Amino acid sequence: MQLTEKDGSNDNVTTVEELKNVVRQFVRDRNWEKFHNPKNLAMSLAIEAAELMEHFQWRTLEESGEVIWDEGNRSQIAEELADCLAYALGIANVMNLDLSTALRAKMDRNALKYPVAKSAGKWQKPE
Repeated sequence: MQLTEKDGSNDNVTTVEELKNVVRQFVRDRNWEKFHNPKNLAMSLAIEAAELMEHFQWRTLEESGEVIWDEGNRSQIAEELADCLAYALGIANVMNLDLSTALRAKMDRNALKYPVAKSAGKWQKPE
């Protein structure tokens, strides 16, 4: 199975299920299912998130905004973010979770927790 699409596939046309299948097939082809359990995948996700953070560590807010426009940094950041996504999709595969449903439900809960009238333009949690 070819994992890289050559047909211009992108976020506008690729479904979450297609991405989950890419990760599932990659794992299956390498016989890694025995290693892919929620604990290991969650730990790997945290490690990859830390690697993503390294690109911004010790930079000022202004510098961190500028670093994303350097093509070398941008490519490395995209790779780390893709690693995070792959592990999140892997957890969803192992746990048979529907990520679209989970995300929409979480955003609905967040909308109640952070109403626009009390949260817009503020970083503090509303009282």
